[in-house]
Amino acid sequence: MVWVLGAALFLFGLLVSIGFHEMGHLVPARLFDVKVTQWMVGFGPTAWSRRRGDTEYGIKWLPMGGYIRMVGMLPPGADAPPGRVRRWSTGPFRSLVENARDAAWEEVEPGDEERLFYRKRWWQRAIIMSGGPAMNLVLAFVFLSIALMGIGVATPQPVVGSVQDCVIPVAQQRTVCADGDLPTPAAVAGLRPGDRLVSFDGRPVRGWDQVTGLIRGSGGVPVTLGVRRGDRTIPVTLTPIATDRPSPTDPSTVERVGFLGVEPTVARVRSGPGTVGSSLWHETTATVRSLGGLPGRMVGVWRAAFGSQPRDLNGPVGMVGATRLGGDAIASDAPVADRIALFLELLASINLAIGLFNLVPLLPLDGGHIGAALWEALRRAVARVLGRRAPGYVDIAKTLPLTYAIASVLVVMAALLAYADIVNPVRLPG
Repeated sequence: MVWVLGAALFLFGLLVSIGFHEMGHLVPARLFDVKVTQWMVGFGPTAWSRRRGDTEYGIKWLPMGGYIRMVGMLPPGADAPPGRVRRWSTGPFRSLVENARDAAWEEVEPGDEERLFYRKRWWQRAIIMSGGPAMNLVLAFVFLSIALMGIGVATPQPVVGSVQDCVIPVAQQRTVCADGDLPTPAAVAGLRPGDRLVSFDGRPVRGWDQVTGLIRGSGGVPVTLGVRRGDRTIPVTLTPIATDRPSPTDPSTVERVGFLGVEPTVARVRSGPGTVGSSLWHETTATVRSLGGLPGRMVGVWRAAFGSQPRDLNGPVGMVGATRLGGDAIASDAPVADRIALFLELLASINLAIGLFNLVPLLPLDGGHIGAALWEALRRAVARVLGRRAPGYVDIAKTLPLTYAIASVLVVMAALLAYADIVNPVRLPG
């Protein structure tokens, strides 16, 4: 029941994010007086809608995205009189383009001539099409800020939480000491829960990760710890034992490292805006790299869906997979605050991916329209420098055959992701 509630809440969060994405297009479109006839979340049959002015606001039954419909997305052909489309064709592609222009012009009513999208200035069109991805990036920052600054992250502290009595060989998978097990260096040295590690061989200690690295690199070498116990600091000399331990970056790999035998105290730490910004930048660069390798990652999704290959935790997921991850986050055994923080971080990650993916300069994505507007600006700037007459609008209708091909690929990708998310979903670690 908890999982179902978490999945439902995450799906609701995704739909709200999609709605804000479309609102990011709608608001500047209204600002620049472009006629918008629909604002919709989802696809397929309409579940609910209301009309306000020129615009129908609604929700559709298939929660797989959203859209706004702006009048005049396609300019009339260069060989057609204003407001008309030539009705002759020399081939299937030409016929496809003409039919699309014809359908687009049928939406134009008397008095709409100055409210057509294609007739707006290039920078206005660029702002309108950038508004959706920008809204997703803002939402990513908001969700991540709430998680890191409002809730905080459970962070190991350089304070002893517990002391292990013995060194258990990693291959034996035991939790109870047995005859013949060596005592841990921490137990021999008399470390206690609550001891704060303030220095390591004279070097100040600032965090548990630093302590862990120093201990693992000191196997068999005597070291002196500065330990604050109560209101005094005492030196404790000990020798970390060299033993096999799992790698912190790859638990399946065993390394011969130093071992002390202490577990840290974990405290919730709230971050500042700088940490949020750096985390968002790190996620952005990782997402951009993932988008660059998307074809190869989709091959991995195919093998996971129709073979035995495991899903990549950092690989692409669809709406189904994202919703399942949201349910897993809420239904985990972690403390409630950690579950909420992870839930928000997942929402931030999905919004970041949606925003950046839509900036890819290919139609029918937002980035394709942004690219067309920028190309028009460049052409007009070159004509102005050369003293030539300003060229006309960039005719994106001519790219419709390629646009439809790309749209078909995106539909296939979405279907593959949905299937893989059902038969072999991405699982959260732990």
